[in-house]
Amino acid sequence: MLKHGDTVIWETLAIIEYLAELYPEAGLWPEDRAARAHARAISAEMHAGFAPLRNHMPMDLQNEFPGQGIGEGVAGNIKRIGEIWRDARRRFGAGGDFLFGAFSAADIMFAPVVTRFRTYGVELGPVCQAYADAVLDQPLMREWTAAALKEPPPGEVPS
Repeated sequence: MLKHGDTVIWETLAIIEYLAELYPEAGLWPEDRAARAHARAISAEMHAGFAPLRNHMPMDLQNEFPGQGIGEGVAGNIKRIGEIWRDARRRFGAGGDFLFGAFSAADIMFAPVVTRFRTYGVELGPVCQAYADAVLDQPLMREWTAAALKEPPPGEVPS
């Protein structure tokens, strides 16, 4: 949820659009119209899809469960995400390590998937692994991960 003055926005893509309008210099979406449309489309697909992956591989920055979480439909989700990443990198990724070259809202949308792939030890091809490594090495992502590692495990009451 984003609270900005009297404005309250509770939906992820609406938050991104609001911030993109408020801070256009941040470059949350690619400048090129075709790239921007593609980034919005894959962000919406990420936001609305991949239920098997979400259900069988919950996000967990504190633990590793290699080889676990491959329930029904997960392999298909992993395959589709790989296709999305490879296609975006091939078509729009020149000039940087992210889906559209520079870090963008699309990378923000896929960051939780990157963490799931690391947590569950999902093997990725070279293009997807390089992309995942770039996301994990992004300064805001490192900050988010460090903060998560300081939180008490689920069910543990902080002292």
